[in-house]
Amino acid sequence: MPRTLEGQITMEKTPSYFVTREAPARISAMSKDTKLIVVVRDPVTRAISDYTQTLSKRPDIPTFESLTFRNRTTGLIDTSWSAVQIGIYAKHLEHWLRHFPIGQMLFVSGERLIRDPAGELGRVQDFLGLKRVITDKHFYFNKTKGFPCLKKAEGSSKPHCLGKTKGRTHPEIDRDVVRKLREFYRPFNLKFYQMTGRDFGW
Repeated sequence: MPRTLEGQITMEKTPSYFVTREAPARISAMSKDTKLIVVVRDPVTRAISDYTQTLSKRPDIPTFESLTFRNRTTGLIDTSWSAVQIGIYAKHLEHWLRHFPIGQMLFVSGERLIRDPAGELGRVQDFLGLKRVITDKHFYFNKTKGFPCLKKAEGSSKPHCLGKTKGRTHPEIDRDVVRKLREFYRPFNLKFYQMTGRDFGW
């Protein structure tokens, strides 16, 4: 990380940090007062999205349904499949809480970030001790992408939307598989809500 002067905030984002077992200790060794922001979304939707991204790169992979289960007859979920494993947020958070207090972490709702980007970014600005400068006037909803976009990107006169890898149409997944995944995640979600003090409504 570059040196940060007083009055500056240095930010870095890596989606894999939250689920990488070694990351909390490494980040704590670098700076114990680091503030952590984690964007989470419904783990079932997240798993389907993960699969959709892989499918776009490797169209020959097995179906989502076959990858989800160790044994479809018994309904045993394959927790070794990363698309499923990543969504067990409570398990990952336990590793972080060994190195950071919960007060140094902000959990951002991915669903709310789409529905109300200014509201959720207001929470981020407050958490970082920043003046609220990002408001509703900075966004418009792009119906094609299904996401909010910035009306004008920093240093540009053009709008900015997430790249073409975001907002892909998900494949149709067997309803029974989705139901079984929801049942699988329910106790982990409830534990995560207790740990964070926020009910994400999954």
